[in-house]
Amino acid sequence: MIIVLRITLFSIFLLSGYLLGVKYDAQLIGSASGALIGALALFAEEIFKKVSIGVLIGGLLGLGIGLLFARLLIFPFRPLIPQDYMTITFVTEALLGYAGLLVGLKRGKGLTVSGMLRLFKGQGFEENLKLLDTSVIIDGRIADVCEAGFIEGTFILPQFILQELQYIADSPDALKRGRGRRGLDVLHKLQKMSNVTVRIVDEDFPKIREVDAKLVALARALDGKVITNDFNLNKVAELQGVS
Repeated sequence: MIIVLRITLFSIFLLSGYLLGVKYDAQLIGSASGALIGALALFAEEIFKKVSIGVLIGGLLGLGIGLLFARLLIFPFRPLIPQDYMTITFVTEALLGYAGLLVGLKRGKGLTVSGMLRLFKGQGFEENLKLLDTSVIIDGRIADVCEAGFIEGTFILPQFILQELQYIADSPDALKRGRGRRGLDVLHKLQKMSNVTVRIVDEDFPKIREVDAKLVALARALDGKVITNDFNLNKVAELQGVS
């Protein structure tokens, strides 16, 4: 189905280019232009699949703010440079637009659907996010470290980690059940602390099956850190650029 849609989209661009070329008696150039735009659209689709929505929104906002700032900056000088106004405006917009795009892409890494809702509510943008792994929650020492004031800030608890804890807490095995319930008690303890915030997020990665892989993917999307006792998970996270 997706292949059919892609072929249809490419054909629309190709046909549009051809028809535009017929109008100006340049069918070959029009067809080539339409094919090129269609190919670029399909290429952009593949790129966007690998980019989080936060990065896209951040990049667009940064680009827009950069262009707007460039216009506001150059507009008062219009009477002084009437001949070179368009050229200087173009250069200024290119520079500030590119700078805004870079800043937006970087800031957008930590922007998620829930994060955007927080911004609309006026709750601010969070940095230095820490994602909790199941092992470190069950271990329990994270609560003691936070209580001592060595770690502060916002802890991100994904729903898939919480579900895994609930699954362990409901296990028929007494040992596993005890570990799961201890993990839930640790979370309750963290939620009551004034120096840390535990935020439960719904972001998920349906195409990824393993919980550890989901956690690393979420950490990359949020530009956050993974707190874990699992040596292998820590190494995998480091290999993927997550500290």
